[in-house]
Amino acid sequence: MTTRLLVIAIAPGLALALAIYLTDRYDREPIDLLIKVFILGALSVIPTAFMERILLSFNIFGGVLGAFYTAFIVAGFTEEFFKRGVVLKTAYYNDAFDEKLDGIVYAVFSALGFATIENIMYVVFRFAANPYVGLYRGILSVPAHMLFGVTMGYYLSLSKFTKHEKIQKRYLKKSLLVPMLLHGIFDFILMSQIPILMLFFIPFVIYLWWINLRRLNEYTNESRIIYERKDKEDDLK
Repeated sequence: MTTRLLVIAIAPGLALALAIYLTDRYDREPIDLLIKVFILGALSVIPTAFMERILLSFNIFGGVLGAFYTAFIVAGFTEEFFKRGVVLKTAYYNDAFDEKLDGIVYAVFSALGFATIENIMYVVFRFAANPYVGLYRGILSVPAHMLFGVTMGYYLSLSKFTKHEKIQKRYLKKSLLVPMLLHGIFDFILMSQIPILMLFFIPFVIYLWWINLRRLNEYTNESRIIYERKDKEDDLK
């Protein structure tokens, strides 16, 4: 039973990581660096849990305000901060990060490493008696982490490849702030237990997929153009 739950918990993260890896088909990232980012993303659960426990101790609010604080500060800010920290420490200044699509790839691998460990904690240990938790998290929670990662990587790449220092800092801030807000909204709708808000949950999830697939397609097309240009230059040599 535990083995089956473990497979259910791990499969979504690995499948989505593979999908992102295959999407980056023109100039793939080094496997060893991707594995490093994924593992460190998984290990970032440790400082995240420590920080979340501290922040929760300051939650003096009740009801909706308490849910807001937990969704945006405890979960949204803390989780995105440490996931982004992994990318900044491992890949952001690496020579392999040489095109905009790479930012999305590395941010998603960090996010999915985190999401995989979090999923194991929920599916295998915390809610092992409820078979629907694995299904729900595989369809919604793990893909949500991936989508927050796409947003994060989108802005990290804009920051890395701009030559203006002020704009670079602005995008670097957005690489934390925007996924934090999206994460907070996602969690707040679920935590607030306000029935009318649930009407917005599915449209919000659809929006997350729509905007982030657009970002992924934008950078994938740019990667293809760069690859084709290099290919033509090689042919002329």
